[in-house]
Amino acid sequence: MVRQKLDKEIKKAILKARNLIEEVARADGNEAETRTRIHDFFEMLMGYDRYDHITQEYAIHGAGNTVHCDLAVQIQREESSTPDFLVEIKKVNIDLSPKHLGQAASYAIDKGCEWVLLTNGRDWKLYHVSFGKPPQTKLVDSWNLLTGDPVILAEKFSIVGYKNIKKGGLALLWEKNNVLTAHNLLKIILSEQSLTSLRIKLKKETGITVTPEEIIGAVRRLLNEASLAELEKLNISASEKRQKKPTAHKRTKKEEDIKQEATNGQ
Repeated sequence: MVRQKLDKEIKKAILKARNLIEEVARADGNEAETRTRIHDFFEMLMGYDRYDHITQEYAIHGAGNTVHCDLAVQIQREESSTPDFLVEIKKVNIDLSPKHLGQAASYAIDKGCEWVLLTNGRDWKLYHVSFGKPPQTKLVDSWNLLTGDPVILAEKFSIVGYKNIKKGGLALLWEKNNVLTAHNLLKIILSEQSLTSLRIKLKKETGITVTPEEIIGAVRRLLNEASLAELEKLNISASEKRQKKPTAHKRTKKEEDIKQEATNGQ
């Protein structure tokens, strides 16, 4: 695969953003300091006009009291339009949690906004909100500013960048996300046409003739092996936890023995 070349200015902006977040993290900066840096990123990294396109402390009038989302990104400023996406920001040294997502999603639901970007400066998570009954929130993409490859980071930040938002790129992203489901992919892979093509290619490569049923069985085994690999990781974790319990039990028993010896000595 040919490695994509990265524009020098974009790479410079990404590395500068990374350094700024590392500085805030080392100083254990609070949420306000993290928010200030991230507000800068929308102009420096994503091409927005911070005064025309970004609103800080965006007011949302829900069923209860008025609440405020950290940032709202909105290119079109018509009174009836909703933000293109909302941004909820947490302190840089706090890991993002389901609670934080719940807060951000509630803002989006109250405002009728389909997209939420949740970040602490290090981790960036882009969610789509579907307004069904009940509403559904789905993670669409995520990246880490501190550990990500600059080429990949440039692609990720461009997803929520000014150019992509202006041309309706998020709607296309959601359409693709719905198309590339496991159900749709397996339906295509295991179609009669695909199976025929696979049989021909396997025969050409190996000289062995296989049936469609054998290919389907092989695909099932591949899927099961992937699932088993994940399950094995969980089993290892569970095993490690179980190993800790006897240690604690032995330690408690030893303390009881010492206590008993002291009692007998009396």
